[in-house]
Amino acid sequence: MSETRSETLKRHWYAAALTVLALGTVAAFLVNLSANGWANSFYAAAVQAGSEDWEAFLFGALDPANSITVDKPPAALWLMALSARVFGFSSFSMLLPEVLLAGVAVVLIAHSTRLGLRGHVSRGLEQAAALGAAAIFAVSPVVALMFRFNNPDALLVTLMVAAVVATQHGLRALTGAHARSARSITLWLILAGVCLGLGFLTKQFQVLLIVPGLAAAWVLFARTSWPKRLLWLLVPIGAMVASAGWWIALVELTSVDSRPYVGGSQTNSFLELTFGYNGFGRLAGNETGSVGGGGQGGGWGETGITRLFTGSFGQQVSWFLPTALFLLLTTVVLLVLVEAGRRRGRTEAPAGTASGGRTTGHLGATVLMWGAWLVITWLVLSHMNGIVHEYYTVALIPAIAVVIGIGVAVLLSRRGYLPRLLLAVAWALTGAWQFIISSEMSGIGDPLRWSVLIVSVLGALGLIVTAHRTVTRALASVLVAVAVVGSAAIPAQLAVRTIADSTQGSIVTIAGTSSGMGGGPGGGGGMPGGGNPAGGGNAAGDGNNDGGGGPGGGGGMGGLLSGSDPSDELTELLAEDASDYTWAAAVKGANQAAGYQLALDEPVMAIGGFNGTDPSPTLEEFKQLVAEGRIHYFIASGSGGVGSAASSTSSEIAAWVEANFEETTVDSVSLYDLGAG
Repeated sequence: MSETRSETLKRHWYAAALTVLALGTVAAFLVNLSANGWANSFYAAAVQAGSEDWEAFLFGALDPANSITVDKPPAALWLMALSARVFGFSSFSMLLPEVLLAGVAVVLIAHSTRLGLRGHVSRGLEQAAALGAAAIFAVSPVVALMFRFNNPDALLVTLMVAAVVATQHGLRALTGAHARSARSITLWLILAGVCLGLGFLTKQFQVLLIVPGLAAAWVLFARTSWPKRLLWLLVPIGAMVASAGWWIALVELTSVDSRPYVGGSQTNSFLELTFGYNGFGRLAGNETGSVGGGGQGGGWGETGITRLFTGSFGQQVSWFLPTALFLLLTTVVLLVLVEAGRRRGRTEAPAGTASGGRTTGHLGATVLMWGAWLVITWLVLSHMNGIVHEYYTVALIPAIAVVIGIGVAVLLSRRGYLPRLLLAVAWALTGAWQFIISSEMSGIGDPLRWSVLIVSVLGALGLIVTAHRTVTRALASVLVAVAVVGSAAIPAQLAVRTIADSTQGSIVTIAGTSSGMGGGPGGGGGMPGGGNPAGGGNAAGDGNNDGGGGPGGGGGMGGLLSGSDPSDELTELLAEDASDYTWAAAVKGANQAAGYQLALDEPVMAIGGFNGTDPSPTLEEFKQLVAEGRIHYFIASGSGGVGSAASSTSSEIAAWVEANFEETTVDSVSLYDLGAG
């Protein structure tokens, strides 16, 4: 007998809704995408290089002549460079993979939420919670910022979510009625390890912040003997080591004369970069070669438990963070009570929790994985003494979304007054906090702020008043749906404004942010100059700072953190006879070099790497390259360091050039023709 239309709709509504949400997110993020220009010109130049030269692609070199790499491993660059090879290098082709990753992340977050809740709540509630979690992710403004940008964070976050989902499937394949062959379990665990390994090749140690939760969930909830649980853990560990280790071994074992210098390191070593500048240095604040001081109250802002709730950090990520922490604590307590009641053999669990006899099982494992992700990442970002930027908080959004989705579903599925009271507190907390945090931001009117607050308070009261009525669950579901929509209003407005804005530079924040750079150098305002497509500032003044610094890129911090914007006259001069040289020009600082390279579409050497502090090339190496006729111009303007940011090597090179070659000024930019010597 054929299905009726209503039955078909009932069966497929979730798949249709999730498809609309994922495709809608992608479509929204594609709007105004090219307005971001080269976004972070540092990575844009590396994408350009990788689209032109396979060696640059493999190692993540900044220029197609392979002088130095970016200060991260290249997995995110691979994705964008492949897109550029297929569609041609442009702002749109570079950023397209980042946007598509947002759609993938939406689907994975919804799937993870459903897997965790399956068998613990009704099917309809499970589906609604999954869509709600995915929607929270999609409307978060920092997601709209970073999934339309060319930093590594979009790929990192997507791989981290995929690792959680693969681990969930591995647990389900091992236990209960879902038990399958060892081959199926092995494949899921290999996939989890590969995602972690590729995450390491995206942003190194940050991916490991989720590993404690994944390992603990497996050890505590895998339904097999303890020795076998520990043996199974070797599968994802081995997969992670193999999927990241091949590239690390390639870099470390390749002769330094046969590959680019490892940017960000002082000894041309990826291992040093991993454990130093991008590793423990970020935690302790002692990064060698950093442009800003670390430490308590140092160059990157005050540390402490409140960092992510205040100032520009809070404005990026804390819209749902207090609610997520509250619901995480609530869910953990409820699950502990349920499990305690089950173990004591009760026929009824404690009032306000759940019926006895049902193990927390996969739900407990899911809460542990996502809860550990949330808490560990929150604490690490709060206490980092080294380089830390507001946009790093995008890594918290998936955990916030899933914890809220699961927490609300668990409370809605419980009988009694207490679950409704807890839901009411969560709703009121969300509205009140958003009212507070939005008071310091531009472009959020009082009518919107007050509406969100009033709706949250009245809705919370409604949940409490209707708690004992027979229509409680249905009415509570409606009220919770209103809560989701109301709570998403301000973040969604900020996401829309961020999409409509132009976001460029090395340090970016969402639209309306009151200050930037985490209290670091440059403070809250924009950098000198701005508005250039290769890495300029945000003319709207919404905190997306790091302007370019004038025609050739100014000196100082702005010059180091932003791409240069050469004039047409300067570009034409640098392009003359560029094909006769390996590098059309050399300039101190990777962002300066990137801006010139993107304008010229010719290799430009970045002396000293990102901050101008790496000893690459040495003075002797630079002299040899000049003698061989491989570098045409040395660009002096904008190449000055910032105090300790000026390495002795790059300063020696500048001094040698100035002493031995004649200076020419074009559009206020000092040039030295090294080919005329």
